[in-house]
Amino acid sequence: MLSADLLDVGAGLSPLLAVSLALLGAYWLLRVGRAARRGLRPRAAWWGVPGLLLMLLAPLLDVPALFGVGAGLLLLAEFLPAAFVPAAPVDAPPTGAPDRNSWRSGPAWDRLGWPLVGLTLGAGLLLALRDPAHLNPLTLSVAAAALLMSGAGLLMAVVPAGRPSARPGSAAAGFDAHARWQTRWNHAVTPEWPDLSITLSERGAHLRNVSGRPLRLAGWSPAGMNAWLSVRAVSGETVLELRDGQEALLPVTAQDRGVRVWYAPLRVEGAHLFRADWTPPADAAKRVLN
Repeated sequence: MLSADLLDVGAGLSPLLAVSLALLGAYWLLRVGRAARRGLRPRAAWWGVPGLLLMLLAPLLDVPALFGVGAGLLLLAEFLPAAFVPAAPVDAPPTGAPDRNSWRSGPAWDRLGWPLVGLTLGAGLLLALRDPAHLNPLTLSVAAAALLMSGAGLLMAVVPAGRPSARPGSAAAGFDAHARWQTRWNHAVTPEWPDLSITLSERGAHLRNVSGRPLRLAGWSPAGMNAWLSVRAVSGETVLELRDGQEALLPVTAQDRGVRVWYAPLRVEGAHLFRADWTPPADAAKRVLN
């Protein structure tokens, strides 16, 4: 007999809990569809599938701890910086370097095979679970996983990816001179999870892309200064795009207390702002730790 108490997850799968998990799954699929529209595919976002399954199995197996582990995996899928990464371009030339601007503008029919098989398998398993009193947790979890992953694959195949715009300042071309300057004065968003990291050395501040996706760079400024400087590579040339894991060098001095970097991920409208602050070595003796 199923329990009707939502809070008593150890007694059985209540209707309210089932509806809540279904809504979480629909929200996860919505995120995948919106990311596919921007030319992105899940990476860390795949943690949402085992997270939902553990939350589903917690009341069925009478192991409440699984509910907390599943909720933690859902949070990782939601807030990890590399939840979604750029999808691989298609229709690239057969020889030479791939064309970074060749993105599909319609459904990819050749990628529908495994999503359709998974949807059929998941639907068949759900039809076999007609008697709630004899619910098989393993069968239910396999059916839910097949439906979630196949639904995501179907969205990535059917939803057309937006083609990068060719206008100046677009994601493909990076910021032009005017767009870079305008970014300094426009509103910028500070992400909850940083896309960049800073490491100090005798040469300056080493800026590294840790987002899992390429970033378009507009400029930077030392903290507390009204400056607008170009981001340069360690070798000295100007960098307009920082690939995943690539490093740039910001020539800060011993008196600087931080940096501000303006950038934007590929195919994302609007500028982002990265803030990093530290105590200069000359003032280290005066630093007070709370």
